[in-house]
Amino acid sequence: MKLDHVVYFTEKDLSQIVEGQRREGRQAIIGGRHENWGTHNALLYMKNAYVEWLAVEHLEIAEEAHLPLIDLLLSDIQEGEGWGTICLSVEGIERFNEEIENKGFRTSGVLAAQRRTVDGQLLKWKLLFVEQPISAELPYPFFIEWEEAEETRTARLKAEGSLSPENESLAIRECIFHVEDPLKETAEWAILLSQKVGDAHQIALPNVILKFVEHQGKKDRLVDVVIGQAER
Repeated sequence: MKLDHVVYFTEKDLSQIVEGQRREGRQAIIGGRHENWGTHNALLYMKNAYVEWLAVEHLEIAEEAHLPLIDLLLSDIQEGEGWGTICLSVEGIERFNEEIENKGFRTSGVLAAQRRTVDGQLLKWKLLFVEQPISAELPYPFFIEWEEAEETRTARLKAEGSLSPENESLAIRECIFHVEDPLKETAEWAILLSQKVGDAHQIALPNVILKFVEHQGKKDRLVDVVIGQAER
């Protein structure tokens, strides 16, 4: 299990996001459309994971999609742009679904998903969500298993220029969550992810550190994603 991507909810024009990232020397791209969800995205690939800027393209489709991620987007964007949640990649997502259900978590079951790229290519993957009402509580991560093998996907991203040498020198190092009760949240996530709890209310996955920081705010949410130089 490792970090696949982090999701930022936005209302901006995606081309402006891409242009802004490129002015900073980062090769962001327009990802494409989730035709069944009424959303579209921009992406910034790095060595270990990527950032997804997710926006509503067709509101009526998004409202009828009834996908937990889209429901969270529609809810949180009403209070402005910001980080939404994180996605972790797992191998054998059906087996993983059984494991977390056996721990007492209710899930969406494994869902098929796809995105149409700008050049018309159809990319496919599987998703899994933990059932959880949208509230001030911290959203659990969601899970993904790509149809492509990781080596094939990385080679494709490099060949098409989405993962540039400059981007490959960058990595997401930390995901920081502001929560009311760090001890509680860290323990719940450790159980869900079958991980050990580290010092200072954090969980170390193979490619990122998840930090839970006490904060008295309106909502428990992902608040910062720390990007730094990738390890060689």
